[in-house]
Amino acid sequence: MKESSKEKSTASRPRQLYTGGERPFDPEDLVMASGRDVTPERVEAAKRLMEEQGSAAIERYLP
Repeated sequence: MKESSKEKSTASRPRQLYTGGERPFDPEDLVMASGRDVTPERVEAAKRLMEEQGSAAIERYLP
């Protein structure tokens, strides 16, 4: 029996959803979550922000 397209799309989804701060993230992830291009300057700024705010730094962009 063939799977319907709806069953295929839900089969590849994770069973649990996570917010941004629940998983490890890199400065590059933070820059990309903000919708900006990754540049060395932005990565350095993201590193500083992560040091100051911890996981709250990415939660402003992700639910």
